[in-house]
Amino acid sequence: AEEDNSGEEYPNEIHDYLSAFEKSLGAVDEMLKTMMSVSRSELLQKLDPLEQAKLDLVSAYTLNSMFWVYLATQGINPKEHPVKQELERIRTYMNRVKEITDKKMASKLDKGAAARFVRNALWEPAPENERKVKTSAKSKKRKVN
Repeated sequence: AEEDNSGEEYPNEIHDYLSAFEKSLGAVDEMLKTMMSVSRSELLQKLDPLEQAKLDLVSAYTLNSMFWVYLATQGINPKEHPVKQELERIRTYMNRVKEITDKKMASKLDKGAAARFVRNALWEPAPENERKVKTSAKSKKRKVN
């Protein structure tokens, strides 16, 4: 990396950061090459609509993040640029997709079992007065028979 500087020097303290950044750029480059090797229509045909939405959101977020970094390298404060609102908008949609995914994965409710559980949990024995009336009515019937 130092040979590519063409005489420009930078502080030794940031050498590790620059090396890590260069590795990250290489990883992004490899991932982009992989994504670009398959046509978008081919890729989308293999995915369900929710997975398609995830792919679109990740792609948009990645591109906007890369633009954020570009702005920062140009000395422009990305926090004051419309790209910040775009990233927030994409994050909002990513959260919606996550909620939908979580709902799909949540266990389904057995309505019959839930109704029986509630009915049994709410059952209360008859008050003492009503029991005495019922038992006395039963005993009168027995005496008559």
